[in-house]
Amino acid sequence: MERAAASWDAAGIEPVRSGPNWGSVGSGRGHSVVQLPALTLPNPVFPFVANLPATATSPSFMRQVNVAILGGGTVGGGVVEGLGRNGALMASRLGVQFRVNHVVVRDPKKVRDFEVDPRLVSTDWRRAVSDPETHIVVELVGGMTTARELVLAALRAGKPVVTANKALLSAHGEELFAAARERGTCLYYEASVAGGIPIIKVLREALVGNRITRLYGILNGTCNYILTRMQSERAEFAEILADAQKLGYAEADPALDVDGHDALHKTGILASLAHGFWVDVDDASVEGIRQVTPLDMEFAGRLGYTIKLLGVIKTMDASAPDKAKSSPRKGKVRGGMRVSMVVCPTLVPNRHVMASVAGVFNAVYVRGDVVGDTLYYGRGAGRSATASAVLSDLADAAHDLKSGPHLRVPPFASHEEDGALIPAGEVVSAHYLRLSVTDRPGVLARVATILARNQIGISSVIQPEGHEGGSVPLILMLHDAPRSAVDRALAGIRRLPVVAGEPALFRVETFD
Repeated sequence: MERAAASWDAAGIEPVRSGPNWGSVGSGRGHSVVQLPALTLPNPVFPFVANLPATATSPSFMRQVNVAILGGGTVGGGVVEGLGRNGALMASRLGVQFRVNHVVVRDPKKVRDFEVDPRLVSTDWRRAVSDPETHIVVELVGGMTTARELVLAALRAGKPVVTANKALLSAHGEELFAAARERGTCLYYEASVAGGIPIIKVLREALVGNRITRLYGILNGTCNYILTRMQSERAEFAEILADAQKLGYAEADPALDVDGHDALHKTGILASLAHGFWVDVDDASVEGIRQVTPLDMEFAGRLGYTIKLLGVIKTMDASAPDKAKSSPRKGKVRGGMRVSMVVCPTLVPNRHVMASVAGVFNAVYVRGDVVGDTLYYGRGAGRSATASAVLSDLADAAHDLKSGPHLRVPPFASHEEDGALIPAGEVVSAHYLRLSVTDRPGVLARVATILARNQIGISSVIQPEGHEGGSVPLILMLHDAPRSAVDRALAGIRRLPVVAGEPALFRVETFD
């Protein structure tokens, strides 16, 4: 198999020295010059130095790595600004001088909120990727069609790629990682999940000695902002959404966020990385937050919970019946590890740390069989947070150009090829059920009878006073049951003449 060269010299990366010929991030006035402090680069850390002539190992020696940034939007601008602000700091830590040599945009005439040399700006991503002086490609264009094409082109050219595109990875991750392996290069994706929280590196490297038995994620800042305000203000979803759009926390078309699909893509990436097989998110259950009401927030609070859009990944008990073998994924029958994955509004106990994650912040709560419970918290999106993750990946890519990606933990290791998600209907959980019912004797008994037929127990009931009119709310906390059984019971309850309107059903998480 032909493999791309994985060393500085084979990659065409030339040494440069401090002085006026250096180029870093361009500005509107031409290339800005970064003067670096004197460096002492120990040979064991930077082994390539040992192979250079003695004069090249002086403190002023530095390698220059050229970066093509494809996408000049919010995150692309943040990366350019980040390199301009901290390029010298990164060079002093890494022994590498990053220089932006291409910025590819859709509209080069558009006024942008960051400075870049106009000579670097174009609309031609193919020229940027194929340029022999481009060493690393950063994909920030979004979407899947063009993004997939350009990422594959860069990987097949043997060039490392940094991406923040969770939708692309969720849909085409297996293909992209295979292309990277085939050409002896790497795909870096820290920025694709949870913005500035380094959760990809945590799962890939820091927790490599652990089996991940539980992972819970608040992974969408828009939803968390809306739910936080609904809880504190008891306001309607539509009202808070409109305000979030005015403030820039929600898109003009918010469906990807509020219907749960953005969080689903991110949860799928984490599940794949944690468990060693690529998860097909089409096999997972996803629900958004549109159906959450102030009334649900009120009753959840009375019961000691708050409602969060939560991504939940759990390994199943090895002693449980292995139904995954009868659940083909992409035409291939799977056995082995069984994992459940859901993304939906969830009642989180107020005593648990995840209940306190507020506003646009994200958090990931991970349980390893060796380390126990760990928590990772921070800004999950936005210009600076996502740019910070891209800069981290640039550092890793530069390291791999120096020493070769085969010397590192791979970006994705497929070590559980027989793993599979269990069908959504088999996922077991406790549930919160809110009904609007006619206020007459025997209603609760009729509802309880249907639940009992489906082997579902009731742990508690709230029927509040003070609600006048033809219908009153009835809130039931249900014991653990498979989602398929709950759905069957709900279908029967809907048909009762004493039930008005659509029932509200949410998972209840115990973090056991």
